[in-house]
Amino acid sequence: MKGGTTFYFVSDGLQSALEKARKAANGKDVRIGGGVSVIRQSLIAGQIDEMHLAVSPVLLGEGEPLFSGINLPQLGFTTVRSVPGENATHVFITRK
Repeated sequence: MKGGTTFYFVSDGLQSALEKARKAANGKDVRIGGGVSVIRQSLIAGQIDEMHLAVSPVLLGEGEPLFSGINLPQLGFTTVRSVPGENATHVFITRK
C-alpha cells in the first residue's frame, strides 16, 4: 500500500500469523486485524497490549459477542481514554 504498509493473510492459525507478523515487523509494533474471533483468540492468548475500539450505534443484527466470558480487568486491562464523536465513540484500552 501507499506508505509501505503490507498486508499478509494467514489461514494456519493465530500463533503462526503472529510469528510471521513479528518476523516481518523486524522489531516494530504488530497490529492485529480481523473480526471478533481473531480479537477474542488474541485476548485469551495474552497477545494484545492495547486496543482501540470504535463503537458506532449501528444495528447489524445479532452480531458476535466481543467480550462475553472474557474478564478484561482480570486480564489486566483498563480503559485509558474515551473520545465521543459524532458517528462513533473511540475507546482506548491498555493492559497494565
